[in-house]
Amino acid sequence: MKEKVVLAYSGGLDTTAVIPWLKETFGYDVICCCVNCGQGEELEGLQERAKMSGAAKLYIEDIVDDFCDNYIVPCVQANAVYENKYLLGTAMARPAITKKLVEIARKEGAVAICHGATGKGNDQIRFELGIKALAPDIKIIAPWRMTDLWTMQSREDEIAYCKAHGIDLPFDAKHSYSRDRNLWHISHEGLELEDPACEPNYDDLLVMSVTPEKAPDAPEYVTMTFEKGVPKSINGVEMKVSDIICKLNELGGRHGIGIVDIVENRVVGMKSRGVYETPGGTILYEAHQQLEELVLDRATAEVKKEMANKLSQVIYEGKWYTPLREAIQAFVESTQEYVTGEVKFKLYKGNIIKAGTTSPYSLYSESLASFTTGDMYDHHDADGFITLFGLPLKVRALKMQEAKTQSESK
Repeated sequence: MKEKVVLAYSGGLDTTAVIPWLKETFGYDVICCCVNCGQGEELEGLQERAKMSGAAKLYIEDIVDDFCDNYIVPCVQANAVYENKYLLGTAMARPAITKKLVEIARKEGAVAICHGATGKGNDQIRFELGIKALAPDIKIIAPWRMTDLWTMQSREDEIAYCKAHGIDLPFDAKHSYSRDRNLWHISHEGLELEDPACEPNYDDLLVMSVTPEKAPDAPEYVTMTFEKGVPKSINGVEMKVSDIICKLNELGGRHGIGIVDIVENRVVGMKSRGVYETPGGTILYEAHQQLEELVLDRATAEVKKEMANKLSQVIYEGKWYTPLREAIQAFVESTQEYVTGEVKFKLYKGNIIKAGTTSPYSLYSESLASFTTGDMYDHHDADGFITLFGLPLKVRALKMQEAKTQSESK
């Protein structure tokens, strides 16, 4: 009986070519596993394609709700943003996908898991760290790094290889953007984006959105509610998180929200330029932050910001299945106990504009914040506070003056 390998399968050209290569190179039975994180129409026709390519079996596993509830929500609650711009769309999905690949490998008794990530990207790290953490006994096969065995270097090479193995598929050598899509976002790399001096060709590039210039001339008001940091409804209609994200994608895409052009620092050391569309995610992050402004005290908010930066780095580097991620997430969850309330905003030509926020746990006191003197705040108390708060500055200035006087007198 042949040994089995589980292939992280997308149905694209790379993973199509990998199927006969795995059979030919290692003699494995290839079990394809396509993990649905909300790719939409990309899943069409995969059964026929996998069978035609020589796969012994294909699993199509729907983890959309798991992805939203257990990977996206913790990042929203933390406000985890990599390098101030990237909302971790691909980085969040990889540990969810990896967990399912390991589950299928165990079910099938597979000896190896294969992925099609290149040797230059972040995904190879994310997949492999996840596999090492969840299934340290399972072998990992990364064809693009096995240059002695994997000799294909281009799309043309892969197409020729497939044709030589009797696989006639609807792929051509036409170059296009390299994209990764799930429910949360879509990323774009390649073509003019490889030169940071070039403006993105948004007319050809955008999939989920329009540019702000093409957005409606009238704003659209949206109301959301949260309970303990978890989104619960849009415009009075309660929904599960995945449906909320879908609705926000529709709203945000229509108004040109969440289009980001970034040159980011990959884990492997190089800089890469890409454009991300995250319309719903951008709205969700902003709405959650607006509510937190009301309910978190200053000291907690300051530490939470530090933890958010650390969490974004941990996730970006593929370290989801680590004690550190669990500890940071536990801290974040403790801060969400009172992040409950309603957020209203309007969407207008790429902007999310506040229109009112309320919470039963709001720490905002109108009587304290107003210019009117109240019982809780005596303006005279500020004298002593400023004296003590500024004492280190005053002492330093006096000492500097003293040193300068002594130096000049010599």
